[in-house]
Amino acid sequence: MTQEVKEIFAGEPPPPPAALAAKVRTLAPSMTRSMQRVAEAVANDPAGCAALTVTGLAELTGTSEATVVRTARLLGYPGYRDLRLALAGLAAQQQSGRAPAVTADIAVDDPIADVVAKLAYDEQQTLADTAAALDTVQLGAAVGALAAARRTDVYGVGASGLVAQDLTQKLLRIGLIAHAHNDPHLAVTNAVQLRAKDVAIAITHSGATGDVIEPLRVAFEHGATTIAITGRPDGPVTQYADHILTTSTARESELRPAAMSSRTSQLLVVDCLFIGVAQRTYETAAPALSASYEALAHRHRSTPR
Repeated sequence: MTQEVKEIFAGEPPPPPAALAAKVRTLAPSMTRSMQRVAEAVANDPAGCAALTVTGLAELTGTSEATVVRTARLLGYPGYRDLRLALAGLAAQQQSGRAPAVTADIAVDDPIADVVAKLAYDEQQTLADTAAALDTVQLGAAVGALAAARRTDVYGVGASGLVAQDLTQKLLRIGLIAHAHNDPHLAVTNAVQLRAKDVAIAITHSGATGDVIEPLRVAFEHGATTIAITGRPDGPVTQYADHILTTSTARESELRPAAMSSRTSQLLVVDCLFIGVAQRTYETAAPALSASYEALAHRHRSTPR
């Protein structure tokens, strides 16, 4: 192992078998085509690939031994031997029923009962993948920054904009100052006002949404603590993020674009952030939450029927 690889993995154990599938789904879109073939092979047939040498897997995928090793390292393993051990573990879990195989895509002529079953499975898998791959050290640091923030700005557009609104509403209900921005011009205008005691959060599944990256860049350059919630840990947004929270996603299909499936994992991360902040600020969060409940209850009681 080279010194560079030793430094990368120092103090970071390889991902457990349960996290392997999540890693493949998260990182495959950003891999080269040859590396994707290796990643797809190990995800689709962990038992078969676990039985192969590095040469055998290279031949199976039409790649090189170097590509296989690079793929293993990108997935978080020091070398191919470690990846084989994880594949064997994942295969054992699948055989025991604790890690079922990925379901087929939803077809146009699928009965509605099958659609429900497939969507339910994909949602569960997305949540499990996100939880398995989520860096709790990064999460804890993000929670600490939010709990101490003077103000929090959250950037998101499209489906991610809905998640941004969800996070800010949660923070507001425990007495914190938070704003969601889906207008890129207003987002940048507000980002200019942020300082060292503020937090800026960018939510983008692709990690490459310019309307989200630009205000995060401005906030970063003005000294705010920045957080990226993204499905692409190597995406452009991360170069301006102090803390990176990686999400997973169910497989994209014609009837279920990434925007739909990614929202599930984003909402899980948002809930983790909110609960963490509420725990850290409990003495003020609990009364604020009670007050918001009471205000809403009073509104419902006083609304004419």
